[in-house]
Amino acid sequence: MTVKNKLLGPILLIIAAMIWGLSFVAQNEGMNHVEGFTFNGIRMLIGSAVLFPFILIQKKKNPQKLSKEEKKDLLKSNILAIIPIGLCLFVASSFQQFAFNYTETGKIGFLTALYMIFVPILGLFLKKKIPFTVWIGVVLGLIGMYLLCMGTSKSFTIGKGELLGIGCALVYSVHFIIIDKFAKKVDAIVLSCGQFFITGIISCILMFIFENPSIDKIMAAAIPILYSGVLSSGVGFTFQIIGQKYTEPTIAAMLCCLESFFAVLFAFILPPHEMLQAVEYIGCVVIFVAIIIAQINPKQKLR
Repeated sequence: MTVKNKLLGPILLIIAAMIWGLSFVAQNEGMNHVEGFTFNGIRMLIGSAVLFPFILIQKKKNPQKLSKEEKKDLLKSNILAIIPIGLCLFVASSFQQFAFNYTETGKIGFLTALYMIFVPILGLFLKKKIPFTVWIGVVLGLIGMYLLCMGTSKSFTIGKGELLGIGCALVYSVHFIIIDKFAKKVDAIVLSCGQFFITGIISCILMFIFENPSIDKIMAAAIPILYSGVLSSGVGFTFQIIGQKYTEPTIAAMLCCLESFFAVLFAFILPPHEMLQAVEYIGCVVIFVAIIIAQINPKQKLR
């Protein structure tokens, strides 16, 4: 691997993390104009539409001559993978989106990032060995969550926003485990495009049942929706795919975790300039350290 590629991978992953971190601010801003299912439905369908041309380009570059039977099997395996992954994404993204109604952007960013700790814990049910560093991360993560959820209160309190954020992290953990199961069988871009489509369709159906969407409201939220759909989904996903090709997996996971840091940073820099209490910032730092430690495998050699 050339020096250029070694630098390119981490740079693209950091940019992806920045894009995702800013997406939290965009999602929060969007909720000032439209409701949760409306925002998610439109942005997910946009994300799917952005990725679809990449599938066509990929097919042209790598044409496959398949028989009718092989095409049927490929379609079947794609559908069997996309539906459960899309359902998980729908639940997780809905929890996250509605959390913006109840708590700060930075909190949601860090609580969502707890999936990096929940994934190896859920791996226990699949009889996977858990490195001791993960358990250190779990303990630190619980301490960080305690501090983050305290706020100005003298005791630990979890409101609706925090519960939705934690629920989002748990469902995202299941989402990652299911992806791990199907990743080798289904093309990554097809999988991502499909899951966005499933989430978008379900959200749009619920949008018309439970919400009152209007063109005026959607246009008012156009910039946040476009940002979340085009940049967060299309560009962020593409940068992640390319970046991971040139970056050791543990380092890649740590760099992707920076999205929670950028979520707090951008929430502070951009209007309405959200500020957390000192103890909450300490909680963010502890969670971030916990996530990094949880990604370290003492038996794995870095190349």
